[in-house]
Amino acid sequence: MFNPLAAGPRLVRRTVTRQGIAVAALALALLAKGSAWALGAVAGGGAIIVGGALYGVLALGGGIAPAVGALARLVLGLLAKWFVVIATLFIAIAVAKLPPLAVIGGVVVALVVQVLALAGEHRNGNP
Repeated sequence: MFNPLAAGPRLVRRTVTRQGIAVAALALALLAKGSAWALGAVAGGGAIIVGGALYGVLALGGGIAPAVGALARLVLGLLAKWFVVIATLFIAIAVAKLPPLAVIGGVVVALVVQVLALAGEHRNGNP
């Protein structure tokens, strides 16, 4: 039986898993350039993964609610996601001095996989 309330969290879990695999593959490839590069890719991709998971928990975790409450959860989730992403990127680049290109590469890989995962679910007929 299809449970529409479980579809959102299930999609978040599937997307986060795919992002983790892609970021790990990028980090493994960048390991040849140095451990700082691999760690930078993990930091950048990890920021997107953790932010996306946090967004999923905050935005989709409340069940059925009035429109104002649902919209408030969406906005809160979005703000929390981007706060985590920006703070992590700042710490990775400015404080830890990881290679910026590797950090941004991790972000790009995680975001591309996110778009592909969401487009693939829509194409398969799932909302």
